[in-house]
Amino acid sequence: MHSHFPFISDKKVDPQGLLIAWTIIALWAVSLAFLLQLQISWESPWTYLAILLQMHLYTGLFITAHDAMHGVVSSHRKLNTWTGWIAAGLFSFNSYGRLFPKHHLHHRHVASERDPDYHPSGNFFIWYFSFIKQYLSLWQFVLMAITFNLLKLWISTENLIVFWMLPAILSTFQLFYFGTYLPHRGENPNKHHSSTQSKNHVWAFLSCYFFGYHYEHHDSPGIPWWRLWRMKEKQST
Repeated sequence: MHSHFPFISDKKVDPQGLLIAWTIIALWAVSLAFLLQLQISWESPWTYLAILLQMHLYTGLFITAHDAMHGVVSSHRKLNTWTGWIAAGLFSFNSYGRLFPKHHLHHRHVASERDPDYHPSGNFFIWYFSFIKQYLSLWQFVLMAITFNLLKLWISTENLIVFWMLPAILSTFQLFYFGTYLPHRGENPNKHHSSTQSKNHVWAFLSCYFFGYHYEHHDSPGIPWWRLWRMKEKQST
């Protein structure tokens, strides 16, 4: 579908990228399979930790699809693209084909009226719903509804809601808040119109797979998420 990848660095794609991408996909799948069979106890803190873990893995799916959009999952173009399609699809049937052009518009027209990820109001909730509308489609709701009704023939409805649906919703807030709202709110009079999180690699990973280092991502979009901390180190020296 896409004959070229904009914004890829000239460096050879690290072969670890494919392994890391599929590790995230596998962890999400194994975790979900386990949690869907789990007896939920609202008195146990492990239930809430499991929700947060699954949320983080959903975010990892999106970040994997994002890296594929920049061509940095694999130097093998078909493997790169198919990994992106699968990662996006597992996240509530997102369409990689829909995400791809919009994301590159964001890179070309950061924080402008042509940026699909931006809203000039600066209001969190208005901006969030504007952001979500850019990427949701009727077919996603239809496919989610069909899948939910099929799965509940074998799986507890409570488990489906708590561990399949809720973490996906929470992940959209995680992605939006740390990956769009914080980096692009207000005035950022630099060439990428982006701010960046203070250097704290543990928090940067936990919050959004290093995408709080957002200026660094826009400055080096050919760097995979798991190398962004190195770009932060270079910017800090």
